[in-house]
Order: sequence, then C-alpha cells, then structure tokens
Amino acid sequence: MFNKVINRFYIQLTTVLIFSTTSGTSYSQQPASINVVNKYKIYKQQLRMDPLKKMVELRTTMPAIQYELRYASLNNFMHQQLYKKGDATYLRLPVVNALAKVQQELNEKGLTLKIWDAYRPYRVTVKMWELIKDDRYVADPKKGSAHNRGTAVDLTIVDLKNGKELNMGTSFDNFSDTAHQGFTQLPEEILQNRLLLKTTMEKYGFIALSTEWWHYYWNKANDYEVLDIDFKKLKK
Repeated sequence: MFNKVINRFYIQLTTVLIFSTTSGTSYSQQPASINVVNKYKIYKQQLRMDPLKKMVELRTTMPAIQYELRYASLNNFMHQQLYKKGDATYLRLPVVNALAKVQQELNEKGLTLKIWDAYRPYRVTVKMWELIKDDRYVADPKKGSAHNRGTAVDLTIVDLKNGKELNMGTSFDNFSDTAHQGFTQLPEEILQNRLLLKTTMEKYGFIALSTEWWHYYWNKANDYEVLDIDFKKLKK
C-alpha cells in the first residue's frame, strides 16, 4: 500500500513538472535560471512599479515605419508561421523612444526603417532553439533573449524614393559569415549601407550583434524580464 501511494505521488509530481503551464509553455521550457513572465496580470503589476517597462506597439510613435514581420508568415528559416498576425509588434517604452529617433534621422535622409521582428514571446525562442541550437544565431532558452525582453529589433533600411531595401549583402536570417558585422569582403556600397545602419542605431543606444547585421539590442536589455505573453494581450 505504501509503495502504491509513493508511486502515485511520483506520477502526479512528474505530470505537474512536465505539463503544468499558464500560457502554453511547459516546465521544461522555463529554466530555473531565468524568470519567465507568462501572466498578463504580473506584467501589469510590474508596470505599476515601473512604467518604463510598458510594451509599446511601434506604429503608435512611428506610423510610417514599415513592417515585414517574417515570423508571422512562412517566409523565415523555420518555414513556420510562429505569430498569428503580422500587423503589430512591440518593444519596451525607452527602446521605442530611441528607435523613433533613429527613424526620424533616417527620414530626413529620404529613408525609413523596415522591421522584421521585435518582441518575441519566449515560447518562440524555445522552438527556434530546438531547430538551430547555435547561440550565435538563436538565443539559448536557458538565458532568454533580448527579443523576449522586448529590447531587441531585427531591421533594415528602405529608400523612400524607390521603395527598395538598401543592399546589405545578405537576406534576413542568413546564418553565414557573410552576415557578420565584421565581414568586410563585400562591395563598398554594401559596407557603407551596413555602416549607416550601425552608426545610426548606436547613436541612440543600441548595440549591434556581431553575427547578424540586422540585429540590434538596447544597451540596458537585462533590466527587463523575459516575457511569454501573447501579442493580443499586449493590445489591451
């Protein structure tokens, strides 16, 4: 009888650890080393303590910014639609304000930003890691990413005169040395285009990821919690 009770307790405990979830993310996807906020009410509590943690939709401050949110389509390295819709994306309030300054400076030069990705729910990073498992290109879920914190953005520059992206040498999510910030065996035009993006972003507090010319994160990224909250809840 005692052994049956112990076995039943073990099965119940294992079930809780593996399958317990509040937003579709299993226990095994939430390492103890990071705090994953997956309840909207907890996020709202954090806002009351620190309004700067607010997640802001980019077009509320930059209505002319362009979107091509790749993970809301099949046109990405996962070949999966990871977001339900591609009409909204978010960053923390200070990050949005800084990005708006980048957008304004580029607008004065006849250019605009195009966004490929910004806030990325934690569960999406877990899916990406299961496929790639290379922290040069995808964040290790044990640490979480700046995307999960609402402090990173994947982007490029578009010429407003012709509506075309500036030539950056590779496509988005190109996992090769050619996409690295330090790769210089490229035509001068491409190097100058990358330099324009890099210097403008850095001017307003962003840091370039060395392995991806399109990826920039806020210089205080670790001040913010990892989030696993749906986009539709952030619209509230």
